[in-house]
Amino acid sequence: MKETSAAIAACDRFIRLYPNHPSVDYVYYLKGLIYFREDQGILGYVYEQDLSERDPRSLTESFDAFKELVDRFPDSRYAEDSRYRMTYLANALGMHEVHAALYYFNRGAYLAAINRAQSSLLNHPMTPSNEEALGLMIASYEKLGMNDLADDTRRVMTASFPESPWLQKDSQEKPWWLFWKFW
Repeated sequence: MKETSAAIAACDRFIRLYPNHPSVDYVYYLKGLIYFREDQGILGYVYEQDLSERDPRSLTESFDAFKELVDRFPDSRYAEDSRYRMTYLANALGMHEVHAALYYFNRGAYLAAINRAQSSLLNHPMTPSNEEALGLMIASYEKLGMNDLADDTRRVMTASFPESPWLQKDSQEKPWWLFWKFW
């Protein structure tokens, strides 16, 4: 952790002292990579942990560093890779919100689940987590007896994800081997 903090401090110092340096784009890229790999621990390099299950602070910092690079240096040789990493990080951040929503749903805190699912939809639009966020919202609204809101969300889900298993939940039995699924 000390090395990570020192590396980030060195990147920030370089950016502050030499904002017009020809290689400052690389420093932004390096800063994004440092945050990207932060908090993995010693086993993080052996066992790849899902980024959406980690603390989102380092993911957000990494996204911000890559975004700064892409905004300030769109023609940099590191910009294309930064865009790919930003997409990956946005997907992980959206899924992190869905994991939190699922946690609340499984504990019966349906309003909190709805709020976290909405946060995923608002803060991370156009990510794969949107389908599950909408499904959690439908299930939460149904548990709260808010059928009008559940129907409205179901219409959005039908328009956005017509083949979603969340829409099929009433017509099929849950297989025994999907014991971790709540629907």
